[in-house]
Amino acid sequence: MDVYETIYKRMTIRDFSDEPIRDEVMLKIITAGLQAPSNNHMRDWHFIFLNEKDKRCEIISQAIKPISEKGALGIINRWQMTNEIQRSMYQDGIPKQVSMLLTCQCLVIPCYRQESNVLKPKNLSDLNGFASIWLVIENILLAAAAENIFGVTRIPGETESKKIKEFCQIPSGYDIPCLLALGYPRSDTRRTAQIEIDPVERIHHNSW
Repeated sequence: MDVYETIYKRMTIRDFSDEPIRDEVMLKIITAGLQAPSNNHMRDWHFIFLNEKDKRCEIISQAIKPISEKGALGIINRWQMTNEIQRSMYQDGIPKQVSMLLTCQCLVIPCYRQESNVLKPKNLSDLNGFASIWLVIENILLAAAAENIFGVTRIPGETESKKIKEFCQIPSGYDIPCLLALGYPRSDTRRTAQIEIDPVERIHHNSW
């Protein structure tokens, strides 16, 4: 698939079909992720596939509290969002934060080397590892889209992250940037509307 076609095809979904992802396809996707540039050339990245249903359910039920549609609306209003496209995206996404992790066909936990506290960096260089793992994740999402597999990321809170690290026995010195849910879309899945942007208006020559 042409790279531009893949980029435009990629979409965030939270409603997954029951169709399994073959092991060789996931290996191909992760291999594409590993082609991303790394901050120190060591590519010290690891991936936990949390796909044993009972274990996945156990840790998610411990770490994440579901939010209802009514609760989501309250959050959106507290955030004082006024753009209808943005509000619609959050109204759809917030109540699915648990279900999307439980029903995806492959729940990936990316791990990257992070010696210092990523939440309290002394300078931007302390975030090099964090930046690199997100390049990996974007490669994974694009490679997945080329296979007609789509997904969504969830950024864990501090308590959630700690519980997941303990549950998955992630070694000290490694951090997790997100939970990455992947799968084939359910037949009634719709692509989330995007805010239209004219790239010409976002390009500035020599100064803003």
